[in-house]
Amino acid sequence: MVVSLQLDRKIAEETAPVWAKVKDFVTPMEWPDQARLISEINALKKERDAVILAHNYMTPEIFHGVGDYVGDSLGLAKEAARSSAKVIVQAGVHFMAETSKILSPDKTVLIPDLKAGCSLAEAITGADVRLIKQRYPGIPVVTYVNTTADVKAETDICCTSANAVQVVEWAAKEWGVDKVILIPDEFLARNVAAQTTVGIIAWKGRCIVHERFRAADIEEMRQAYPGAEILAHPECPEDVLAAADFAGSTAAMTDYITAKKPRQVVLITECSMAANIKGDVPEVDFIGPCNLCPYMKRITLENIRDCLRDMRFEVTVPEEMIAPAALAVQRMIDLPPPLVPARYDMIKARHHVSVELI
Repeated sequence: MVVSLQLDRKIAEETAPVWAKVKDFVTPMEWPDQARLISEINALKKERDAVILAHNYMTPEIFHGVGDYVGDSLGLAKEAARSSAKVIVQAGVHFMAETSKILSPDKTVLIPDLKAGCSLAEAITGADVRLIKQRYPGIPVVTYVNTTADVKAETDICCTSANAVQVVEWAAKEWGVDKVILIPDEFLARNVAAQTTVGIIAWKGRCIVHERFRAADIEEMRQAYPGAEILAHPECPEDVLAAADFAGSTAAMTDYITAKKPRQVVLITECSMAANIKGDVPEVDFIGPCNLCPYMKRITLENIRDCLRDMRFEVTVPEEMIAPAALAVQRMIDLPPPLVPARYDMIKARHHVSVELI
């Protein structure tokens, strides 16, 4: 490896497995600095008794280089609860760090950049949820984990895109009702509604990454790459999911690709997702389009290093919110996992149901 000549031999050997996974996305010119940062961060983790939770949308050098636990928001929430480390660094966005703090209130939770937010989390507040509950008394509130702690504290149970259908059906049965409130992602709510007979009351929140995709994008990709399999995230509009070959959470998409290993794949989601899966299945050819999340991309190796070195920026949750928010998240975690990876089949949808939009 040419870049090893610019690196201390110990660091080169230590980071060689990472380079093997990221070399298609990191240039040899960039790698020496990144390798040194990875080595420094991994040493700081031991010194601080820290773990790094890295979301699927982190860049490859973070995902493969320093992430102790990697995956979707549900997987990271579970790892936050199980981890014995004293310090948790959230390589993701702010609501994820809050979720880690909710589940591990005695641990120090850090985020490398306080401006790493989320358009969905910013779309609704706890006050909004209180008003919704007044309007729909007795109807359970299912809240996507992409929400702030004050929203989770007003919630009956949380969900992710991986288990939203399962959670909606559980809540309807548990409360003995035929409809639930599913907030804040409008498109996730509409896509869930097509998979269940439970009525859905939704909120008009949207992910700035996924709302920009159009069915026309998929048609263009099919014409350009007729053999490619197209996978879409359920935060995309309904017609995008209907045009895709497979629709599911980031975990479901990862499972699909690693199991089937299709020759060519188009991922309709955040750009780093393809790069991170590619590190584990190099034989798969990933093709655009994709959209970048400006919030996720605020997290870098440099600010992860600074975060651990200086023990900044700590994420806290008001004490009065922790217990009710933890109950909502724990109810989700305690549900048995689905027998098969969650899939949104828009072609064989049970029915076309209208969603009541608040």
